[in-house]
Parts: sequence; structure tokens; C-alpha cells
Amino acid sequence: MLDRQADSTFPTLVDRFVTYAKIHTTSSDESDTYPSTERQFDLARLLVDELKAVGLADASVDDNCYVTANLPASPGCEKVPAIAFISHMDTYPEVSGENVVPTFHENYQGGDIDLPNEGRKILAAENPYLAKCIGETIITADGTTLLGADDKAGIAEILEALTIIHENPDGKHGPVKIAFTPDEEVGAGVKHFDVEGFGATVAYTMDGGQRGEVENETFCADSAIVTFVGRDIHPGYAKDKMIVSVKVAGDFIASLPREGAPETTEGMEGYIHPISIKGNCSETEVQLLIRDFDLAGLRPKAEMIDKYAAAACEKWPNSSYKIEIKEYYRNMKYDLEKEPRAMAYALEAVKRAGMDPLQGSIRGGTDGSTLSAKGLPTPNIFTGEQDFHGYGEWICAKDMELATDTILRIIEVWCEKES
Repeated sequence: MLDRQADSTFPTLVDRFVTYAKIHTTSSDESDTYPSTERQFDLARLLVDELKAVGLADASVDDNCYVTANLPASPGCEKVPAIAFISHMDTYPEVSGENVVPTFHENYQGGDIDLPNEGRKILAAENPYLAKCIGETIITADGTTLLGADDKAGIAEILEALTIIHENPDGKHGPVKIAFTPDEEVGAGVKHFDVEGFGATVAYTMDGGQRGEVENETFCADSAIVTFVGRDIHPGYAKDKMIVSVKVAGDFIASLPREGAPETTEGMEGYIHPISIKGNCSETEVQLLIRDFDLAGLRPKAEMIDKYAAAACEKWPNSSYKIEIKEYYRNMKYDLEKEPRAMAYALEAVKRAGMDPLQGSIRGGTDGSTLSAKGLPTPNIFTGEQDFHGYGEWICAKDMELATDTILRIIEVWCEKES
């Protein structure tokens, strides 16, 4: 198997990750630009330089902040279909990603992990996967920010795999394409991505969790925007006239059952989730997420939202509401079934990397959800990232090494099976 050269001058896998984690790339769901934050270009430009340094001479970043590059096939492997590896550069906007301080916990021996600041801890009881990392190095933030392993671990692993290929020029591989995207965390990661121009047959997002996992399912996702309309009157003269739309919306939110909410569901169960409310006396807008692994499960949830909105308005005579359902993304399994090699070769690669493959589903979405729908089958591969989107985010360095090996094995399997 290909490996790093002893006299390598390139940064190590972990050093790359630490460098990326320190770059502020948080996206914004309140922006009307693309990408949503200009700071994502800071990492993009660095990645272009690093891709060129490991031999991908055509690496570039476009006006949409898409970093793309091509690794040409080695001699004799030109007929192998082009495959791609994709990770996103932005971090989750609801927890700070600025001034990240990667913190190392060497030779982890179990139990809770104390973070240096804010009195925060990573609780072993809430992170059972820690038990698989005994004796390994755990990387966290310092308690004041998220870590950014989602998805800078994926970027580091892709660059590490490319470095190994660069240092072993006699290795065999088909054509490999790379893309690093912005704004995945706000649902717009591949909004302007040119799938046809990219030219890959299959892609893999490096954006998953525990070692050995390959995910081929995501939620089907819609959003609901419910707007409640009241009547504003000067409060000094409001008796029997004013209808406060905020109160109507409050009754609606309070009426939603806990059963079928994110905090009471797991596995393959869907949910309804109110995520924001904004408005005034006259008009108040409530935004909700609708999720279900089965496409047919979305409609009953939308009807339930409509029912509870109508019931809230009945409590407030002369109030009204309107509801808008927006399609977000669909379960990628429907599209992956059209290209069975994508999953079969990935699972084989995990085995070759010495792990038991775990075929899983994502209680969320990835860039791969949209890419698969656009005609580019894109399963999701583990990176090691854990407890993401919070101050307690962490990753095991060993998992990053295994993810890198898996990338190399996927390239190997495609070359063997298709040349």
C-alpha cells in the first residue's frame, strides 16, 4: 500500500487539519451573497496552492468559491471512469468558528474530557464512540468555539491522500477529481456547481462520522414557512380590536407535539422542527424543517403543520395564516441505486483498509444529496468527526488516518475493477 515518504517535506495530516481549523470560514444563513461569507475564500486560496504543490497543476477557485482540481490517470489507467472526492470549507453558523484553538488529548484513557475554557466537558456518557478511541489522540477545541472537523477533517484527508499519491509516482490510479465547496452548512453548497462540466462518474463526500461508515441515505427534506396575520392597533385603543400575530404564532408552536420532534426521534424516524420565529403584531413568520427518509412521509407532516396552524387561528378570531412548503433535498438512495458501483466499491475499500464496513444513513443532508439528484451519485464516507455543530466537537487522529487510507483504497478498487 502507498505510504508517506520518510523524507517528506509536506505537512502531516494532523498539521494540515490544525491549519485549516484555525481559518475562520463560518457561513451565514442571513446573507444574500454567494458564497454567504467572503472569508471562505481565505481557505479556498490556500487549498489551491496546496493542491498545486502535490501535482494538481490545474487547481483553481472560481467566483462562487468552488475549488476544483484534476489528477490525471496514471499510464495504462486512462479508461477508468473519473471519480471525485468532495468536502466543504464552511463551518456551522450557530456556534463560533473564529479563533479556533485545536487542543490535543494524548493517549486518551477513557472518561470525560475537560476542555480548557468555559468549564465545558465532553461527556463520555453522551459520546459512547470514545470507547473505541482508548489509547489514541483526541483533538477538540478549547471550549469557546466549535472545532471545525466538520468538514475540515475531510479536506485534510483528501490532501493527505493526494500527497501520498504524489510521493509514490509509480502507483496506479484512474482520473481523480477534487472539489471543495462553500456554504454546505446553510444548504447551498452545490447551488451553482456544474455537475456536467465537472465530469465525474461517481463522487464521494468526505463528511461522515465513525470509522468504517459509508452512508447511502439522507432525509428527504422540505421546509415550511407559516405566516400568521393579525391586526395592529395603537395599544392604548386596542380593546376588542388588536390581534397580536406573535401570540397566534406562539400558540401554534406550543401546540406542536413533542412526539415527532428532533429531541424525541432517532434512527430512521422523521421529524417536524420549528427553527425560527420573527415578526411583530401585524405579521409573524415561523419556519419549520420537515424531515423523513421516505418521500411519502413528507406530505402527512406538512398536513399536520397546516392543521395546527388552523387550530391556533381558531383561538384568535379574525386572525389568519398562509403556509408555503419549499423542497430542500431528497434521499440520495433513489439516485445511488442507479449506479451500484458507487457503494459496492466504497464498501470494498473499507474492508481493504482493515475495517468492518458499516452501511448507514444520515439524519441530515450533505452536498451529496443534491449532487446525486443532479446526476452525480455521491455516497458519504467517514472522516472521524464527532458531536459536530457544538462546543464539544471532537475527532480521533486515528480515524483521520483510516479515512485517508479509505480514500486511497477507493481509488485502488476503481482502478482494479474498471481498467
